[in-house]
Amino acid sequence: MKVTLDIEPGLLHQLETVAKKRNISLSEVAASLFKKGVKNDTEPFHMKEEAELSDWVKGIIAVDGPIPDFDHKAEYHKHLEEKYGK
Repeated sequence: MKVTLDIEPGLLHQLETVAKKRNISLSEVAASLFKKGVKNDTEPFHMKEEAELSDWVKGIIAVDGPIPDFDHKAEYHKHLEEKYGK
């Protein structure tokens, strides 16, 4: 079966490099990546739990959750006024 994929040029170049290095076809590289992602019936990417994060990443977390009654639009407009004046 033939499948057409729309892949950005930079990523395609990386995949071609991997295929050349392993002496396999681009189709085999794509198939192995898809198999890895589907292997455990999970998405290839998942968010880590906080316990799995390294200490330096935990250090940059600003808040535990959303701030109640935070008006992001008003804060953005305030930022623009400070930056560009009005």
